[in-house]
Amino acid sequence: MSVGAFAATGLAFITMAAFGTSAAMAATAPLLGTSSTYAVIAASTITNTGSSVISGDIGLSPGTSITGFPPGVQSSGTMHITDTAASTAQGDLTTAYLNAKGLTPTVNVSADLGGTTLVPGVYNAASSMSLTGAVTLNGGGDANAVFVFQAGTTLTTATSSSVVLTNGAQACNVFWQVGTSATLGTTTNFAGSIMALTSITLDTGANVSGRVLAQTGAVTLDDNAVTVPTCSAASPTTTTSTTTTTSTTSTTTTTPVATTTARVTPTTAPPIPLGSPETGAGGSATSRSLPLLPLGLGLLALSGVMGVLHRRVRRLR
Repeated sequence: MSVGAFAATGLAFITMAAFGTSAAMAATAPLLGTSSTYAVIAASTITNTGSSVISGDIGLSPGTSITGFPPGVQSSGTMHITDTAASTAQGDLTTAYLNAKGLTPTVNVSADLGGTTLVPGVYNAASSMSLTGAVTLNGGGDANAVFVFQAGTTLTTATSSSVVLTNGAQACNVFWQVGTSATLGTTTNFAGSIMALTSITLDTGANVSGRVLAQTGAVTLDDNAVTVPTCSAASPTTTTSTTTTTSTTSTTTTTPVATTTARVTPTTAPPIPLGSPETGAGGSATSRSLPLLPLGLGLLALSGVMGVLHRRVRRLR
């Protein structure tokens, strides 16, 4: 192989190693602690109108006023009003909120999230964050893919907006840290845990696969469904069925077929995938490209030696 070929090969390996490392750095997602079992947490009041269905614990501390249950229904979990459990959950929520707020952003957001497809990472808006229409969160085939959204002030969704999870993304691994208050518009379909410093309002018919957790203010509900999410151990796969029939028996065999979905990256710099939160399946992203870096450096060194030997041979001739 020529000196030029060796050099080109070495440079290629170094480039691959560098990109592989940047795409696989892990970061820690917020740990919810005891607040992970709560669908709703508020500090001052919890007010409901209509037939809301809450699947998970409900906590209120230090306030004592919770109204609208019934007609609202808590389909699972326990209601904790100004007790030790509620106080502890509020403390753990504060820790998780500060943890999420302190994460280093991988993408700065300056526009409405609607119409975008995002990969795992930490998305930061210096002031308000808004959603009109649908935002798609693409897990890249990783069931542990984590998405953290940091809103400097408010989080607001328009009517009928939605958070769409694809390619392994799970609601249990999506977190929305809100600097003041969050408002979900009418019939919004939302995914992820909202951790607001002040208050959270769900307009009529807004549904959340996640949590609505307010630290210092109220949670206001209106004919909503809020469900604490659970994490699957593995990403969902597409299967096909093949049926074989004989004259005496009928056997159905289901054969998993691996599917690959192209990873769509945002127009900004690709974010860094993060590790899994306490509420989901454990683990964190790791890099398989790091061994290529020393190999590439070795090849560069070898190309240099070959260059020296080549010049000496030419002198001898």
